[in-house]
Amino acid sequence: MRLALYTGLILAGGYTCLTPALAADPTGDWRVADSVANIRVAQCYGSMWGAVSWEKQPGGRDENNPDVSKKNRPTLGMATLIDMKKKPGIDQWEGQVYNAKDGQLYSATITPAGPDQLEIKGCVMGFLCGGETWTRVGPPIPSSPANAMAKGAPKSSGAAPKPQGAQAAQATTGATPPAPAAPKAAGAARPGQKSAADPVGDICLLPEIAGFAH
Repeated sequence: MRLALYTGLILAGGYTCLTPALAADPTGDWRVADSVANIRVAQCYGSMWGAVSWEKQPGGRDENNPDVSKKNRPTLGMATLIDMKKKPGIDQWEGQVYNAKDGQLYSATITPAGPDQLEIKGCVMGFLCGGETWTRVGPPIPSSPANAMAKGAPKSSGAAPKPQGAQAAQATTGATPPAPAAPKAAGAARPGQKSAADPVGDICLLPEIAGFAH
């Protein structure tokens, strides 16, 4: 069985190549084998997750999902790699993959194969295994600010934070701190924020992923 996934980011101009030092990093945007979509992979809440970030044919719906309530959900932004944990001692992550072509979940692994390829393999009930290789189209993704909200993160003690930087200087010397920087112009996208060119943004903030993690 060939594991054909329906997954997908509009390619950013100027992207060239990556060094071998990034070979073991599965984060970034990946073009699936049949080139119909890209998957954005990022570390969210201690696990690797992947979501559709670009579609060759926009407007796709998850029509093969056996859950009737999900048949009309957009495939853009839909989670495909689900809660994948790193295996000890090797650069491989194991979890589940959702295949929108048949609406089924499979046990799966992802394994970086050099700096610009990602191997994904999945099996049904431990057999009928198949896989494919994805090609990198976007650079590795820094850890999401959303990871600070992961389960197990240290909680605030309730004590007031100590003054830092200019605030501390003002407290000890009475000096007036510098005026805050002017706000960015309207429409400027912050890191992870959705934009017209990138309607998915930080996948860790997608309700499907954030809701699962919490």
